[in-house]
Amino acid sequence: MAENEKTQANALEAKQKIKGTITKITIGGAIVDLGTDQLPGVLHISQLQKEHLTKVEDAVEVGQEVEVWVRRAKTDRIELTMIEPLTLEWREMKPDMTVKGKIERLETYGAFVDIGAERPGLVHVSEIAHGYVKDPSQVVKAGDEVDVMILEVNRRKKQIRLSMKATLPEPAESASNPKRGRGGKRRSSKKSVEAMMAELEGDEPKAPEHTAMEMAWQAALDRADSSKKASKKEEKVQKDETQDEILARTLKERK
Repeated sequence: MAENEKTQANALEAKQKIKGTITKITIGGAIVDLGTDQLPGVLHISQLQKEHLTKVEDAVEVGQEVEVWVRRAKTDRIELTMIEPLTLEWREMKPDMTVKGKIERLETYGAFVDIGAERPGLVHVSEIAHGYVKDPSQVVKAGDEVDVMILEVNRRKKQIRLSMKATLPEPAESASNPKRGRGGKRRSSKKSVEAMMAELEGDEPKAPEHTAMEMAWQAALDRADSSKKASKKEEKVQKDETQDEILARTLKERK
C-alpha cells in the first residue's frame, strides 16, 4: 500500500461520518468509493440497516450516494456501517466517567437519561441533587440536558447507574444557616450544648420539678409510711411488756 494511502486510512477515526458512492454490489455486501485518496470502503450486509436484510439490492444500488460511519481502518480496506453507531459502547463506559445526557422520562423513583448508549441510564431519586428530593419532577423534567457521572455499568443485565449530584458542588455549610428538618423548622442545638457543658463541669443533674398532684400524692404516701412505722413500734412495745410480765410471774412462782 502506498504511503499516502496509509496516511489517509490512519486519518480516519472510528465512528467518523463520511460520504461515499456505491460502486459494486455482492451477495455479502457492497463496495463504497470514499474518494480518490481513500482506500475502498466495505459495507457488510449486516451493516446496511438495523432490520434483517436478505438481499443487498433491497437497501442500496450501484451509483447511490450514501452516508456511512467508519467502523475500523485496515491495511487494504475501510470497514463501514450505515447504522449510526452509539455515542458510548459498553466497553467505553467506566465508573467515575462524566458525560452529557438528556432526560428521557421520569418515574417516582428516579430519572432515565439518554447518554448515547444502547440503553438509557437511571439516576435514582437519591442521586439527583444534594439534600432530600421527594420526587424527580421537583428538580428536572423530560427533555432537560444534564451532566451525569457513571456510577456502575452492568453489561450482562444491560444496566447503567448514574448520578447527577456527583457532578454538582457540595453545598456550603454556614453557621448562620443551621440545618433544618424536613418540616423546615430549625433544629435547636442549645440543649445539647448545655448538656455537654454540664457533663464537662461535673454538674449533678437537677431534680425534676413536681406538680401539685404529685406532691400531694407523695405526702399521702409519707403519712401512710409514718403511720405504719408507728403501729409497728407500738406493737413491739406491747410485745416486750407482755414478755417481761410473763418472765416476772414465772420467777415469782419458782420462789
